[in-house]
Amino acid sequence: MSQASPTHLVLIPSYNPGPKVLETVGAARAHWTPVWVVVDGSTDGTAEQLQALAAADPGLRVIVLPHNRGKGAAVLAGIGEAAAAGYTHALTMDSDGQHPAGLIPAFMAASQAEPGAMVLGKPVFGPEAPALRVNGRKVSNGWANLETLWMGIGDSLYGFRVYPIAPLMRTMQRTRFMRRFDFDPEAVVRLCWAGVPPINLEAPVRYLSADEGGVSHFKYLRDNALLTWMHARLFIGFVLRLPWLVWRRLLKPTPRRIR
Repeated sequence: MSQASPTHLVLIPSYNPGPKVLETVGAARAHWTPVWVVVDGSTDGTAEQLQALAAADPGLRVIVLPHNRGKGAAVLAGIGEAAAAGYTHALTMDSDGQHPAGLIPAFMAASQAEPGAMVLGKPVFGPEAPALRVNGRKVSNGWANLETLWMGIGDSLYGFRVYPIAPLMRTMQRTRFMRRFDFDPEAVVRLCWAGVPPINLEAPVRYLSADEGGVSHFKYLRDNALLTWMHARLFIGFVLRLPWLVWRRLLKPTPRRIR
């Protein structure tokens, strides 16, 4: 049965995901109310299909952006409207079926127990996961943990997570970055800098083949160049904050992890 909350919503940014998004939204709605989808300038007809679903489902809302702006920009648009509607937390998940909708209640419960924290999914990969992607993310994770003095980021790239909306909005409004594929890792680093502690929960991730309806917009050279530039500027920010980060780490214990 779908659980309802006046403070926590599911937010799904979506860009040309194909028909898999309908399955993703249906699975999310089976576990949570409300679910919001931000259609980021999709041209594959899914905006109209989602709007038809929302017309018959008061627990589903669809926000359509006129042009593709990037994942981070779509999330920012969604949390802006969510905050205006009185919501305090948003669980983000991808629209392509990779993330485990069945774990939405557990992640929301962890967030409700510690509302000042962000709840991060720590991916458990199946045998179908591309080795290049699995091993490559270790580099980003290593940099993210260095840049936060090992505050406890289990995985910097996995987008299945619960954010407290207010600090995320403040963080995003202070920079012109974090608008595209760099959103997920930069968000956790900057939120750690802002004093938002991470809680890690293990969650499976699926890499779907094209035959299974999988759609990937990841471009290896383009997106890795974006991540390299992101970590370069974050490292500069880390160096500037280092004395304060060291002082804070000496005062606070190692973050608690939940499995």
